[in-house]
Amino acid sequence: MHPALLCCLPDDLEQALLIGRVWRPSPVDGPSVVAVRHGEVFDITEVAPTTADLFDRPDAVQVACEAPGESLGRVEQWIEAGFSNAGTDAMRLLAPCDVQAIKACGVTFAVSLLERVIEEQAGGDPAKAEHVRQLIVELIGTDLAKIKPGSDAAMRLKAELERRNAWSQYMEVGIGPDAEVFTKSQPMSAVGLGAAVGLYPTSEWNNPEPEIVLAVNSAGSIVGASLGNDVNLRDIEGRSALLLGKAKDNNASCAIGPFVRLFDAHFTLDTVRSASLSLRIEGDDGFVLEGVSHMSEISRDPADLVAQTCGAHHQYPDGFMLFLGTMFSPIKDRDAPNAGFTHHLGDVVTIATPSLGALVNTVQRSNEIAPWDFGVRALYRNLARRGLLVT
Repeated sequence: MHPALLCCLPDDLEQALLIGRVWRPSPVDGPSVVAVRHGEVFDITEVAPTTADLFDRPDAVQVACEAPGESLGRVEQWIEAGFSNAGTDAMRLLAPCDVQAIKACGVTFAVSLLERVIEEQAGGDPAKAEHVRQLIVELIGTDLAKIKPGSDAAMRLKAELERRNAWSQYMEVGIGPDAEVFTKSQPMSAVGLGAAVGLYPTSEWNNPEPEIVLAVNSAGSIVGASLGNDVNLRDIEGRSALLLGKAKDNNASCAIGPFVRLFDAHFTLDTVRSASLSLRIEGDDGFVLEGVSHMSEISRDPADLVAQTCGAHHQYPDGFMLFLGTMFSPIKDRDAPNAGFTHHLGDVVTIATPSLGALVNTVQRSNEIAPWDFGVRALYRNLARRGLLVT
């Protein structure tokens, strides 16, 4: 196995409780829920037909450790299969979620707040971004990380910025009392390790967003975490926040994986709070960009973001996956001075942290990659044919 692919697995693989989904070719011709035990992959679909079912179980950790299931071989085989490009019917890792809603939080870091304001002021034009960035930094500075959203200090800053005609809708969700939580993508639409992520055909200013993704069950309990790429189209959203749906929800615009790591004594929400995510972008043109996003600098606690997403005001009977946002907005020039960063087709994006491994995807156009044609109804038809539906 290539050494780079080993990085896709957690550093402490032997004690990590990993839950995933794999596509099994004929005669199964469908997805299976799997648990990784000491590096071996077990199909536990007979016990948990969907990951949503598993995450709802009070004994989910025990099931991950002990539930009977067919051995599907070593996890390294499945990691390698994700990069083989053998076709949509070949064995491969899928995103480790299925019928859950896919939600995302925006503007949860001070750096991303500034970049959103810049996108808005530049009207989605990357050529104007550097000039706008200088003006914004001169006006409000960059030290917004110390401002607690919704606090008295935040409200005083809001009042001052309004006085200067510098207030922004992005600042409202960045330092105001209410978080931005939106629907990133549809259930079953996320892609997994090794798959291509998609850019909307007309987008010319875009970037990856390396994030931790929480797995939340139907009771609103956080049961684990994964890695995610919330592909960002800066030009489309920058033209108007009302284009958020077009900017965020497209074919393969969302990658999650390789696995969900369940919380236990070795991996907790505090692990997430202290994690650092690395990002590496490698282009066919020789371009390389690297960065780090520190969860310790998030402006809203992950548990608060979950509470703002679900509760008495909103239920998710199938659970949900929640992207927590990123502090990484690449501004390194790529194609021309002061033009900033944008993807080239074929870019390889690697998002990694030791406790969760690495999520690796290539970049293509959303209309040029395999169409999404296996949804919730297809899943349940497949499970019914296999006699795996439970009532």
